[in-house]
Amino acid sequence: MKPLLLFICLAFTVNSVCSQVVINELDCDTPGIDDMEFVELLSETPNFPLDGYVLVFFNGSDSGMNSSYFTIDLDGYVTDVNGLLLIGSNSVSPVPQLLISENVIQNGADAVAIYQANDFDFPEETVATITNLIDVLIYDTSDSDDLDMIDIFNDDPNFADIEQINEGSSNNTNSIQRFEDMAGNVTYTSTTPTPRQLNDGSGIIFNGISISIPQSQYVEGESFNITFTTQENVSEDFNFNILLNNQGFDSSDYTGNTSITIPSGQNTASTTITLIDDTADEGDEVTRIRFENLPVPYVQLNDNIEIRIVDNDFTMASFGTPLEPTYGTVASTQPNGYYDSLDGLADAQLRQALQDIIAEEGVVRAQTYADVVDILKEADQNPENSNEVWLVYTEQGRPKLDFQTGSVSTGRWNREHTYPRSRGGFFDIEEDDIADGRDIFWNTTADSLRHGNSDAHALRAVDGPENSTRNNKHYGDPNLGGYDGSDASSGDPVRLGESFRGDVARSVLYMEIRYNGLAVVNGYPENGPGELGDLATLLDWHRNDPPDDYEMHRNNVVYTWQFNRNPFIDQPDLVEYIWGDNVGDVWDQALSVSEFDVTGIQVFPNPTSNRIYIRGLQNETKIDVLSIEGRQIKSFNLQSDSYIDLDLSSGIYLLSLNSNNRQIVKKIIIN
Repeated sequence: MKPLLLFICLAFTVNSVCSQVVINELDCDTPGIDDMEFVELLSETPNFPLDGYVLVFFNGSDSGMNSSYFTIDLDGYVTDVNGLLLIGSNSVSPVPQLLISENVIQNGADAVAIYQANDFDFPEETVATITNLIDVLIYDTSDSDDLDMIDIFNDDPNFADIEQINEGSSNNTNSIQRFEDMAGNVTYTSTTPTPRQLNDGSGIIFNGISISIPQSQYVEGESFNITFTTQENVSEDFNFNILLNNQGFDSSDYTGNTSITIPSGQNTASTTITLIDDTADEGDEVTRIRFENLPVPYVQLNDNIEIRIVDNDFTMASFGTPLEPTYGTVASTQPNGYYDSLDGLADAQLRQALQDIIAEEGVVRAQTYADVVDILKEADQNPENSNEVWLVYTEQGRPKLDFQTGSVSTGRWNREHTYPRSRGGFFDIEEDDIADGRDIFWNTTADSLRHGNSDAHALRAVDGPENSTRNNKHYGDPNLGGYDGSDASSGDPVRLGESFRGDVARSVLYMEIRYNGLAVVNGYPENGPGELGDLATLLDWHRNDPPDDYEMHRNNVVYTWQFNRNPFIDQPDLVEYIWGDNVGDVWDQALSVSEFDVTGIQVFPNPTSNRIYIRGLQNETKIDVLSIEGRQIKSFNLQSDSYIDLDLSSGIYLLSLNSNNRQIVKKIIIN
């Protein structure tokens, strides 16, 4: 006969410690992504205020050195009618009274302890202590005993015989539960979890209620039903309220009844919410459906149910996406004379003068890595939808709301370093996780390489999985997928499409000048931090994908935060004077600006099936038609505005217009 429950009894018995609060249950490991972990406290009396208590988690690994990694201040929290306080993520059911993020509690061998203290008494990496200790549970998931941790807590006479409790092997479905017999002897058992319920089955049994919705996304103007269901029929009319307000989403954004009644003898009720279709571009929003103060004996089985509200009043920019670039619409916002100090210089002097501008101490600002999220929402905004960012690599829009905040990256976007962190030698620094806005910043210099971690000129919005796959590969390396724009069918793990090649090249070259200790070199070096390849590839990308309006717009946006610019967007010819064909030549701003009036050159229609018209020519112009790899296919000469018939197969090509030793490159698409 099969047992109803699988009990894994553990031979650990101690005399009960006289305390008002103990660790009643711990689930440190759950199948999958560990989103159902929790810890439950039990007070000696019900409805017990936990002011003056703190819960501390200790890392028992070799690197953790028995020190704290997470602390919870219990001030303001009260145990329930059964004396329980459940602590866990919103994914735990029933939903905890005290919410923490998913996947915070480590598997072990670790410990969790209650102290009569404050949270500031346990800054991160505080070594475990018995001072003011109330209760402790040392646990593991089939790991060896952490003898050092056991020794620490053995010094407390109340825990002289403490042992380490095994929850089970990795991805187990058990929790560790505390039991105390009539004689005060305490044992721990690994068995089926019982959150918000006394381990022995006594006490008040709650009637759980759940929220369900047909879908998780709606557009302004649409209506949807919210259904509420209890586990058991209610014995009398059950009246309760729900809340929908969340950040900018409030009662002005919807209509519908938020006071609900489940009639006596039934177990379900519903309400209809209608989203107001206004004319304001507020951006996409998220509302959270949640219960308001459920009375005993009801408990929420789920809560904080998120619904995406898509704003149909998004705006479109006057310029195109990188896939359909426009030129000359967005002007540089560089101050008058921003680059004047470069005139008459060459070689090392030109490099130094340029660095003096873009790394000027007291002027240039460094923001935090968390601030970069807000910068990218503005700088990498999708020109076709103001509620989205435009992603490098996948070259598509994605809602700004879908920024990755947890361990799951699918369908999310995050921050991509165009100059990989491991090759640059810069990583997160203290307070990098605080988004404190554009007016709070660090002073920075050319030697502040650590600030390269959050330099928005070299960070892009990117699809989460693509970012992981990209890793720290050199650009153009054929042995590593190359990032050379190859089609997905070639097997490249990540493709850098032609519309972003020049953008990436200019951001990487910017980093070499901005920070001492970085170098863009030929080939694919493996000599440690500081060097990135391949320079020749990046120069080709720069030449064949000149700055467009999208790139100029992001340069202008980043300037409002960092007070510096990417000079290779404002002055593309500078690349040739520092790395390219004009190395050694003296730079003169006036002579180095192309005689083409970029705003006046028009190539249309684009895309086209064959014929294209060219308007805005002032002089005799040679027009070379190039493959996307830069190979010349055809050549034409025009004296003035006219058209040419291309007679090419479908694909993407480059149109190089040359006049008076100056060049403009346009991308064209043949259908």
